[in-house]
Order: sequence, then C-alpha cells, then structure tokens
Amino acid sequence: MSTAPPRALLLWCPDWPVLAAEIVDGVPATDPVVVLHANRVVACSERARAEGIRRGLRRREAQGRCPQLTVVDHDPGRDARAFEPVVAAVEEVVAGVEVIRPGACVTAARGPSRYLGGEEAAAERIVEHVAQSCAVESQVGIADGVFAAGLAAREGRILPPGGTPEFLAGRPVEALGRPALADLLRRLGVRTLGDFAALPAGDVLARFGFDGALAHRLAAGRDDRPLAVRQPPVDLTVTADHDEPIERVDAAAFAARTLAERLHERLAAYGLACTRLGIEAVTAHGQELHRVWRHDGLLTAAAIADRVRWQLDGWLSGSNGRGGARPARPTAGIIRLRLVPDGVLAQAGLQPGLWGETGAERERAHRALSRVQGILGPEAVVTAVLGGGRSPAEQVRLVPWGDERAPARPGPPPLPTLPSSGAASSALSPSALPSSGAPSSALPSSGAASSGVASSGVGSSGPAAVPAVRSGAAAAPVASGGPGAPARRAGGRAGRGRTVPEPPWPGRIPPPSPAVVLPTPVSAEVHDASGQPVVVSARLAVSAPPARLTVGTGRPADISGWVGPWPVDERWWAPAEARRRARFQVCLADGTALLLAVEGGQWLVEAIYD
Repeated sequence: MSTAPPRALLLWCPDWPVLAAEIVDGVPATDPVVVLHANRVVACSERARAEGIRRGLRRREAQGRCPQLTVVDHDPGRDARAFEPVVAAVEEVVAGVEVIRPGACVTAARGPSRYLGGEEAAAERIVEHVAQSCAVESQVGIADGVFAAGLAAREGRILPPGGTPEFLAGRPVEALGRPALADLLRRLGVRTLGDFAALPAGDVLARFGFDGALAHRLAAGRDDRPLAVRQPPVDLTVTADHDEPIERVDAAAFAARTLAERLHERLAAYGLACTRLGIEAVTAHGQELHRVWRHDGLLTAAAIADRVRWQLDGWLSGSNGRGGARPARPTAGIIRLRLVPDGVLAQAGLQPGLWGETGAERERAHRALSRVQGILGPEAVVTAVLGGGRSPAEQVRLVPWGDERAPARPGPPPLPTLPSSGAASSALSPSALPSSGAPSSALPSSGAASSGVASSGVGSSGPAAVPAVRSGAAAAPVASGGPGAPARRAGGRAGRGRTVPEPPWPGRIPPPSPAVVLPTPVSAEVHDASGQPVVVSARLAVSAPPARLTVGTGRPADISGWVGPWPVDERWWAPAEARRRARFQVCLADGTALLLAVEGGQWLVEAIYD
C-alpha cells in the first residue's frame, strides 16, 4: 500500500504570458490579447476568451473571431523574468519554493500552515502578499501532491487530506497535459483520470511506455518526484553606517579598507571570489550614488579596497580621472557605504608548477602595476585590446589594467603574418593590426611580396618600388559589412552556385601595422608636380599623381612612392551616419612612410610606418 504524497501549496497566476507581456512590454492585459507560438494560441486574456478565442486556435481563426486582437509572440525568457518578483514575494512569506513554470510555483504546505495558523490562513496570506508586492492576481490550491494542487489552484480549492484521488477521478484525461496520450486513451474508451488510474500499472507501462507510466501515477494522485525547492541566494552584501559624514578622501580610504576586508572574509567563508563589484553610497541629504567596477580576474581584498577608494575619491573630489569635465560633488558627506558583489564564482587557488611557480612573474607584475594604480589612479596603467574595425585607430581600445578586456567593436582582430623581407615594401604595405604608440615589432608584418601581386591601377613616381596589393584589394573594401550591415550579393563567377562568405570587417587594411597611430588625424595637403591639389573623384579617380605632401604648417616634402586609393563606404544604409573615405600609402623622399586618408576633400595623416 503506497503512502500519500506530502501536502503541496501551489500558487498559480492565470494567463501569465499575457500578464508578462503587460509587465515587460506594456501590452494592456485588459484588451483582447493572445500569445502565439508556432502560429497557435498558447495564452489569451479574459476579453479574448469572451470573444470565443481558446488555446490551440490558429492565428487566422483567432483574428477572424476578434479583428481588434493584439498579437504577442511567445517569449519564455520574458515570462521568467517577469515572474521572478512574484517568486521573491512568496519567499518573503514561506521558505523552500520551487518554480514549476513561469506563472506557477509550489512549496510544501506543512510549514506555512503550522506557522500561519492553518492551510486556509496560509493561502490567504500568500495571495494577499503577492497582490500587495507585485500587483498580480493569483490563486492558491492545496492538495496531496503537486499535480493535484495545480488543478485545485485553477478553482482556488483546498482539498482535505486524503481527498485527492476522489478529486482527480472525475477529471478528463486532457488534464494530464499530454494531448497525444489523451487522444489515444479516449479512442480506447478511457475518458477520465479515475478510469486511467484503475488500469494495472504494469500493463500501462507495457502499452504506453515510461511517459505513460508517469501519467498513470499522476492520475492516481501520486507525484513522480519530490519537490526540488530552490535555495535562496546568500546575502553577501556588506554595509557600514557612519555617524559622522565622510567628507575627506583619507577618511574614505580608511572606511574602504575596513569594508573591503569584511567583504573578502565573507566571500572566502563561502569559497567564492568576486569579479564585479557594486559600490553604493548614501549622503547625509539622502543622495544615492552607485557604480559597478568590473575586473578581468579575481578581486583580492587589496584590489577591492583600491577600487572603493578610487570611487570615493572620484565622488568626494568630483574627479572623473580623465581630465575632462568634473561631475558635481555630492551636497553632503557620505553616511552609508555598501559593497555588493555583483559577479561571484567559485574560488580556485593558483596551482604551482612541477618545476617552478606557475604565473609567479605575472603575479609580481600584477602587484606592481596595481600599486601604480593605487598611487596614480586606475587610468595611469592601460593596456591595448585589439578588436574589429577598418582603420588602425578603430581596432584598438585602451582599458585600465585589471578591467575586462573587451574590444570596442565586435569581430576578431586580423591574424598576424610573417615578417617582411624588404624594408621598402614593408613600409608601404597596408596595415590592419594597429598599435597606438606601441612598437611595430610586437605586431608581425607581412611583406608585399607575399601578398600576391596585383596592380592597384595607380602608378608611382620616383625610383621606389610600387608595393604589391592583394588581388581585388581596390574593390573589396567598398563593401562595408560589419555588424548591422545588410547583406550584399556576391557577384562575379565565384558567386554562381556557391556562397562566398564575406571576411569580417571588409575594407580593413591588411598587415603590417603602422608603428604609430595618431590619436587625432593631422590635416595635410597633397599637390601634384604642377602644384595643383590632388583630388579623388566619386568614382575613385585620382586627378594626378601625388608629388608633394605638406603636413599642417610644416614644409612640403617630396613623395617618392605612393599606392591607392582603398575606398571605405561605411553605414551606407543609414544616411545620417554614412561615411565615405579613401586611403593612400605614401613614401617620402626621406624614407618616411605614412597612411593618408581623404574624406570630403580633406587630406588627413592617420598613421606613421616604421
């Protein structure tokens, strides 16, 4: 003889996908609204049901019954996000809550009923608290087992102990939520859950398989598994209240050190480490300040203290650390400081190597650079992160040491190639891997001879050799792909019968990289041999071979070799953001090689080759 399952208390929010659309997207749930998945209705509002719409209808049939119907796509993520506050409100009253699906959660009924004075009192308390906290209507059902409690919640009933089998016996087999099995049972003459539960369990398993055996247990009032309640997250936040408002940076640094040590000890007690740190402060006038610091590795106690001190220094002194406009200083001193570990993960210690300490040099360098940051500020030590982009300046982002090394633009950086063998051709080859002020030896270059020989269609003057250009380099950059760009059809013979994938960031200049990338391009003038300005037409025709270059207010310099243009047509699908320019590489008589760009008739010097 099997024992009855434990009593379960289930909270059900009717038409939850519709309510989630109202909470997240602002769709009024009081209007006729349906939620569609695979062109069929999975949920509908009360007004939609009044118009004759039911679950399972096709979209066209539902719109035929109600022309003013509002259609919303099914989004399980939206439903789950909107249901989280409801679960949190239930956890404020009872402990050990399991989410069945967005819109329904369950807990054991024994604890709440004993603490709140009975099952009926517990149900009323939970429904009232959810309504006050989240403004959401809900119903509670209590029965022996989760399945029966879910059916009872739809009617707002509390079944007496031992009354679950009788309650389930008269329910149709469609209540199992298995349409294929319900259809088969009806064709076999089994129409209610009581008829299905009366069948021998062995015969059900042999005829309907494992899923049928689970459905048979549910029909008999026996759950298939115990509750899998979720554990409430541990509160790792540390807070410090100060009677005297903190207005000096040295006092703030002392408070930051003490609070950082408390946070680090609390994290260590649970075997956790922090990667994102939220810093919150409240002033004496009630002003609330909040910032989130992200770290590439694990934040130690000293690193936490440094970042709190930097942030408090920025707030109290009104300094943003970048030399720009200073933000407004708080109107009063800080009376409350709070540290919130926004991102935590399991702490894993450093594994020493067999023949030495693995990463010891890295740790020493990290401590030294962090010390410099602690003295001069976080922006004093920066590292370059390579990413996507077409020009050398776009492909580099400088981030403070220890921060997350995320590129400014999506897309992998170009792969480095072998060093060049010819100095002249290496100086004039296009670049792709930029280095803002860094030596070009860190970024291997590719010789012109290894790029594949093809003429760019533009000659050169002087004895310098014309650098080789990759086949099709003059045409490929015109296609301005990249994130968000509409796809363009591949033309030519290669596009027939097969798809030619576009490379990431088409139009970027191939290796090697320039030695110096100017933070701000310098204006310049380019003239031909007769002294007339060199112009590039809309069809990329150069008016005359460039002969002299004048950078800023400097003296003119003779151009001994040049190659180009390489056009870039960016964001052509957005007229307000469209940008079109052409790039050249020139070699001066003194051996200097430059990367030039012309945009709107203005010549600019973007980078200098070594």
